[in-house]
Amino acid sequence: QLQASGGGLVQAGGSLRLSCAASGRAASRYAMGWFRQAPGKEREFVAVITWIGGLTDYADSVKGRFTISRDNAKNTVHLQMNSLKPEDTAVYYCATAPTTGWPTTRYQYNYWGQGTLVTVSS
Repeated sequence: QLQASGGGLVQAGGSLRLSCAASGRAASRYAMGWFRQAPGKEREFVAVITWIGGLTDYADSVKGRFTISRDNAKNTVHLQMNSLKPEDTAVYYCATAPTTGWPTTRYQYNYWGQGTLVTVSS
C-alpha cells in the first residue's frame, strides 16, 4: 500500500511538502514517483527517484522548484514543492515501479497511492 499525505491549500509562491509511505509489496526496492492530475487533464509525470543511488528526474514544468527525496529505511518518499503556481493545482499521486531505472510514464508503475489534493490560489 501507498499512503500519500501533505496536500492542502497554499497561495502562489508558497511551499508544500508531500509524503508517501509504502508498506507491503509496494515497499519493495522499486523506483518511486509522483504524478499529478488536474481536472479534465491526463495524469502526468512529476518526479521520480531510484531505489539505488537516489537518482532523480523531473518534469520540465517543475524543475528547479520541486525536489524529490526518499528515506529507504522508512520506505518513505517526499516531494518538496516550492514557488508553487496556480497551474500546479492537481491531485498528486505517489507510485512505485518495479525497476532499477527512473520511469517517467504512468504505465510503468504498478502500485498507486490514493492521491492528495494540492490547491494553489492566485
